[in-house]
Amino acid sequence: MTPRHALLPLALTLACASAPAFSLTPAAPQGLQIRDLASMDRFSSPTLSPDGRQLVFAKRSVDFAANKSSTSLWIEDLFARDAAPPKRLSPEGWNVNSPAFAPDGKSVYFLSSKNGSSQLYSLPLSGGTPKQITAFDGDVGGFQISPDGKRVAFNAEAYPDCAADLACSKKKLDAAEKNKATGKVFDRMFIRHWDAWNDGRLNRLFVAELPAAGKTVSSAKLVSGEVNGDVPSRPFGDSSEYTWAPDGRSLVFSARQADAKEPWSTNFDLYQVGADGGPAKNLTAANPAWDTGAVFSADGKTLYYRAMKRPGFEADRFGLMALDLASGKAREIAPQWDRSASGIVLSGDGKSIYTTTEDLGQQPLFGVDIASGKATLLIGDGSVGSVALAGKTLAFTRNSLKSGDQIFVGGLDGAPQRAITPSASELLPGVKFGDFEQFDFKGWNGDTVYGYVVKPWNYQEGRKYPVAFLIHGGPQGSFGNGWSYRWNPQTYAGQGYAVVMIDFHGSTGYGQAFTDAISQHWGDRPLEDLQKGWAAAQKKYPFLDGDKACALGASYGGFMVNWIAGNWPQPWKCLVSHDGVFDQRMMGYATEELWFTEWEQGGTPYDKPASYEKFNPVNHVKDWKVPMLVIHGQQDFRIPVEQGIGVFTALQRQGIESQFLYFPDENHWVLKPHNSVQWHDTVNAWLKKHIGQ
Repeated sequence: MTPRHALLPLALTLACASAPAFSLTPAAPQGLQIRDLASMDRFSSPTLSPDGRQLVFAKRSVDFAANKSSTSLWIEDLFARDAAPPKRLSPEGWNVNSPAFAPDGKSVYFLSSKNGSSQLYSLPLSGGTPKQITAFDGDVGGFQISPDGKRVAFNAEAYPDCAADLACSKKKLDAAEKNKATGKVFDRMFIRHWDAWNDGRLNRLFVAELPAAGKTVSSAKLVSGEVNGDVPSRPFGDSSEYTWAPDGRSLVFSARQADAKEPWSTNFDLYQVGADGGPAKNLTAANPAWDTGAVFSADGKTLYYRAMKRPGFEADRFGLMALDLASGKAREIAPQWDRSASGIVLSGDGKSIYTTTEDLGQQPLFGVDIASGKATLLIGDGSVGSVALAGKTLAFTRNSLKSGDQIFVGGLDGAPQRAITPSASELLPGVKFGDFEQFDFKGWNGDTVYGYVVKPWNYQEGRKYPVAFLIHGGPQGSFGNGWSYRWNPQTYAGQGYAVVMIDFHGSTGYGQAFTDAISQHWGDRPLEDLQKGWAAAQKKYPFLDGDKACALGASYGGFMVNWIAGNWPQPWKCLVSHDGVFDQRMMGYATEELWFTEWEQGGTPYDKPASYEKFNPVNHVKDWKVPMLVIHGQQDFRIPVEQGIGVFTALQRQGIESQFLYFPDENHWVLKPHNSVQWHDTVNAWLKKHIGQ
C-alpha cells in the first residue's frame, strides 16, 4: 500500500448525531473571530477500555465571562448499534483531567481538585458520584495504574530532604509562605524555569496501594528518591515519562540529574526501580543525550523508547529504540527513517510501533515494523495527536488548518474512520474558513522549501488582499497543516487577510539535516528562505497584495521580525514582534535553559562572542524604519521581558511608530481567554491601521 492510498477519507458518520451536544449557536456568515476561537470547546485525551468498546475523552469548555475553563469526561459505546451521541460521564460541577481505565474496564480513574487539591478519583462507567481514592498532603500531578489494578504510581512535588513524607513537604511550603522575609538564596541554577521560580521542590515519583472500596490512601512510597531529578521533567513533562512493567514489580522512568549542570544538559536517562523502592538501575547510561517515553513489550523482556544522539541539542531527531533487558543491548529500529518519533504505541501483536511525526508540513500517523524498520504512513491529512489502541480499536485526535482537534476511531487495516466529536465548522456553523494550499520553491542551497497560503474567508476571484506573513518559532518548529489557539492563521483570514507561512531551513518534518541547518545560522539561511518564499508566493498567487503586507512572529519568529527590521525592511508596512530575542549576548546569560542558546550559537557567550554578535538584532537598530508592535509577558523566563522592553526602547528613541503590549501575568505564551482576545484585538488593530481591511 503506498502512502497516498493510505490516506483514508473522513467518514463523518456521527457528525449530525454528536454535533448538537457540543455546537455553539449559529451566527451570520463571517470569518473566524478571536472570540469564537477563545470560546470553542476543545476535545482531547481519547482513552479506550481494555476491550476497545468504550471510549472516554475530555471536553474543555470556556466560561468566557468568568475568564476560566473547566473540563468534563464523556463516554461513547463504540459497539452500540444506534450510534447514539456521547454521554457526559463526570458529574456537573466537576473539573477533571487525565482519564484512565481500570485494568478490568469497569471504571475510570481521573484527577480532580474538587475537594481543594488535585487527587485521584474513580467512577464506574455507569456514572454516579466519583469516589476519592487519594488524600495526600499535596497535589497529585499525574498517575499510572499498575497492570493488576492494585497500586498506583503518581508524581507529586516534594522537597528532596523530606524523603517520602509528603506532609513534611507541605509543612515546609506553608512555613515558607508565612515567612515575612521574602528573599531567597540560590546556590545553583535553575533559579527559575519557564514561568516559575525554583522553590526547592522536585517532581518525585511515588507508589501507593489502592485502598479498599470506600477508603482513601494518604501514605506512599518514594521510588525515585535515589535519582535526584524531576519525574516527570519540567516544564512540560507528564506521566508518559514513567511506566509499569507488565508484572507490576518495577517501573521505568526518565530523569535528568538536578545538579549544577542541569541548565545546559539534555541528558535524560531511563531508570528501572522496584515498585517497593530500592536502588535505581540506569538503563541508558551509555547515551549522553535524551532518552524517554519507555513502553514495555507484553512479555516484559524488551523496552521500547525514544532517544536522541547529540547531547545539548533539544531538537535532535528522536529515534525509536529497542532495549533487550536481559543483555542490556539496545538497537535503533528504523535508523534510515529520517523522521523524529513523537510517541510509542505498540500494536496488538507486538510487531509494530505506531507513532506520529512531522512530515512535509503535516503530522501523520505511521506504523513502523519493529523487525525491518520499515515505516508506513497510515493516517495523514492534517496533524494527528493523541493515539490510543485497544484490541483492534484505534482512537486518535486530528486537527488541520480548518479545525481544532476532533476525536476519531478506526483507520487501521482498512477500517473506515468515524468522527466522535464535531469539527470547528460544526461547532461554529456561521463561520467560513479560508481555503489553503501548500506550495514549494527553491530556497537556500537550492533545497526544496515548503509553505502554505491561506485565502481570506471572503475570497473572491480577481481581487487582491493584504497579507499577514507569519513566521514560526522554535526555531525548530513548523507552521503546517494544523490548528493553534495562539497563532492560528484562520484568525487573520477571518479579518479578510491572506496568510503566507514558510517552513524555512530549521523547520521540523523535512529531515534532520534540514532542521540542523539553522543552528549558528539564525539570520542568513532562514532569511533567504523567507525572501525567496515571499517572492514565490506572490508569483504563484496573484491575489496576494505585496504592497500591503505585515510580518509577524513570536519567539524565534519574534527574533526574525527584529532581524528583518534591520536587514529586510523593504516589503513591510508593519511588523509584530512577540517575545523575540533582541540582544543575543544577553539572551545567552539571562535565559533559563542554557543548552538552547549554547547549541544554537555554538558555545557560551564568553567562549564564542562572535557567534552571538553575528546575527544580533541589537547591532542593526540604526537601520530600523518600519512601524512595529512589540508584545511581551512578564513571566516569560525563556526570553525575559527586558528583551521586549529593549525593542520598544529602540523604536521609541528613534521616533519610529510603535506600541508595547505588556502582560504582567503571562509567560512565553498568552493563555488566559481575555488576554488572548486583547492580544488579537491589538494585533488586528495594528494590521488594520497599516494594511487596511
